[in-house]
Amino acid sequence: MPHVAALYRHPIKGFTPERCDELVVQPDGRIAGDRVLAFRFADAAGPETRDGLDYWPKSKGLALESFPTLAALRVAYDHDARRVRVAYDDELLIEAMLDAEGRAELTEIMTAFVLDSPEWKLLQREGRLPLVLVGDGEHSRFQDRSRGFVSVHSRASVDALGVALDQQVDDRRFRSNVVIDGVDAWDELSWQGEVRIGDVRFTAEGPIVRCLATHANPDTGIRDARVLTTLTRGVGLPEPSLGRLLLLDGVSGAVGDTAGVGGVIRVGDDVTFA
Repeated sequence: MPHVAALYRHPIKGFTPERCDELVVQPDGRIAGDRVLAFRFADAAGPETRDGLDYWPKSKGLALESFPTLAALRVAYDHDARRVRVAYDDELLIEAMLDAEGRAELTEIMTAFVLDSPEWKLLQREGRLPLVLVGDGEHSRFQDRSRGFVSVHSRASVDALGVALDQQVDDRRFRSNVVIDGVDAWDELSWQGEVRIGDVRFTAEGPIVRCLATHANPDTGIRDARVLTTLTRGVGLPEPSLGRLLLLDGVSGAVGDTAGVGGVIRVGDDVTFA
């Protein structure tokens, strides 16, 4: 029986995932505590609009696509206390609250970290500094797509990619919320209609076309796997896709939409699909 093998949330957009035993799917279809904060460039501290919804393109802030060294950071977020902890190479860089002082300290530390990384020149382009920490730590709003979505992929697809790459591939490269076991490789790309995880009902939307973020090793931050060309030339997919987008039944995907019936999904929950 297909089932949930692992669950992740990403408190800060573009940074380390937290592995969880359960995730809360909010009535707006987004995961509680997922992408609730983001470091944006100075000239992109406000959202753009796409399909009538707020949209925060990852190209205009710190994200793994352009700043792979971020993957080596370890982030923990205490959702109730609004406290962020960031470590690097077993060394604590900062632990701070999301008040004005804490935000300033977090921004200062992250700016210094990136300027000391191999990607430092990217941060010195016009309009990028000073960085701005956006988000209230409560509302999940900084997904790659304006409608939010929950992301899912199968462990079999990642294993098949690993065979094509001739190396072990970690699920965390793909930054999905849900990893499932018990299906064949690439099956999730053909899902249509309803997908149920535990008692929570979703509709299958499009496949997830991947970017350079997947090339970054989730432990070292080094680009050590040519994922995109392997998915197309090696595996033979028409696009470098891995995983599927899910939209909670009855919602628009807008932040704060209360129309849906959310719930809790847990490791071990059954997964059913059309």
